[in-house]
Amino acid sequence: MAELHDLTALEQADAIREGTLSPVELTEHYLSRIDRLDPSLGAYITVTPEIARKQAADAESVAVAARRDGHGLAPLHGVPVPVKDLSMVAGVRCTFGSEAFRNHVPEVDDHVVTKLRAAGTVMLGKTNTPEFGLPCYTENRLAPPARTPWDLDRSAGGSSGGAAAAVAGGLAPLAHGSDGAGSIRIPSSVCGLYGIKPSRGRVSSGPTLHDISGLSTSGPVARTVADAAALLDALSGPMPGDPYGAPGLPPGETFLGHARRRPETRLRIVSLLTPPVPGVELHPDCRAAADGTAALLRELGHQVDELELPVDDTVRQAFAAVWDVMTLARPVPADAEEHLMPLTRHLRERGGRVSAKSFADALYAFRMLGQMVEDVLLTAGTGYDVILTPTLAQPPAPVGGQRNDADPEAEFAAITAFTPFTPLYNATGQPAVSLPLHWTESGLPVGVMLGGRYGAEATLLSLSAELEEARPWAGRHPAMW
Repeated sequence: MAELHDLTALEQADAIREGTLSPVELTEHYLSRIDRLDPSLGAYITVTPEIARKQAADAESVAVAARRDGHGLAPLHGVPVPVKDLSMVAGVRCTFGSEAFRNHVPEVDDHVVTKLRAAGTVMLGKTNTPEFGLPCYTENRLAPPARTPWDLDRSAGGSSGGAAAAVAGGLAPLAHGSDGAGSIRIPSSVCGLYGIKPSRGRVSSGPTLHDISGLSTSGPVARTVADAAALLDALSGPMPGDPYGAPGLPPGETFLGHARRRPETRLRIVSLLTPPVPGVELHPDCRAAADGTAALLRELGHQVDELELPVDDTVRQAFAAVWDVMTLARPVPADAEEHLMPLTRHLRERGGRVSAKSFADALYAFRMLGQMVEDVLLTAGTGYDVILTPTLAQPPAPVGGQRNDADPEAEFAAITAFTPFTPLYNATGQPAVSLPLHWTESGLPVGVMLGGRYGAEATLLSLSAELEEARPWAGRHPAMW
């Protein structure tokens, strides 16, 4: 018999709307699973059972009144959605994955939390993240490492590793994540999930820790395309003080609506399989994932061309300069520097050596890169509609396999080699998604990535839904499920 966590988030919401499932019952189910399974998964830094139970009770009262009065409910009303511990919830500890902020309790909500409250979701807790979200694994000094439930000896990725471990392990139906260099797509790939990095400005990063570089954005981690689209609808929209604003959908349209329809035209897709970082090799399993997706797209009637672009180290160098400066820009009390992880200290030291001109040049390089991608590859009407690549250059890594406290420079190089494809879309601001369309012979998930024009999440969602229908993945669950 199916259990509550077997249901998709939207199925759970439908049952709440119909009165066959209570948000209180659903919340207790997940709190019980967290208590039993999270010591093995490392999905949460902080669990908030009191808040969750209060929000669930409130959601139940609203649902009862809506059924009585014939009112509608938000698509995810009453559904649990944990928040990544890089985002602030008023009155709840927010550590940013750092020992230096172990006891930090903010007084304000980030805008994404305001949006989740308005959507009627229930917060189970704060999900695990590495310090300041910097590496592509989730290991810190506050909680156990986040592990992919497909193999508990392997990392859940990062920096939204806790969010992905929670969803893949059935400790949440879907989750809030954030992505500054691949931090939603990387964990989605290694945990067998669907993740969306939205267009720059689609989701607000305010009100207190705006990312002035434009690299980072919040987005959904989910089991299905429709669930992710529904959460993107809930998170999206301008908020006061936003420095960017992505173009909105036409009146009456939603991202969930696009996830429920298929592409209206034959799409032109370009497959780029050469890692854009010099010296990086593509693992055969990652190549097979992309090749298999290209073949499936052709079967579905789309045009797929394979191109090889010149490998240029300029983008990597520009990204490193901005990443280092933004690491240094995060406010850390002077007496807390000694509590930072070796990689964090190393990147902050590097950031202090980046000149103002070098930082400005790097940001300018991002803008030129975005212009080039749009002009050369994605020109509306004459160019491609979608870019296909592997999500990662390697399959899931062992826990501890990328961390190198003794040599942070070597660690950063290893991180770059693991994730050569994902940072492009953070630099350009374009949307990108990771789909779980491939598994290795040993049963490990390997994601593929689709990127689109700025503001064109709708196209990516419709195409993703078509691929999901052709090769369903939601029925695949790890043993602990």
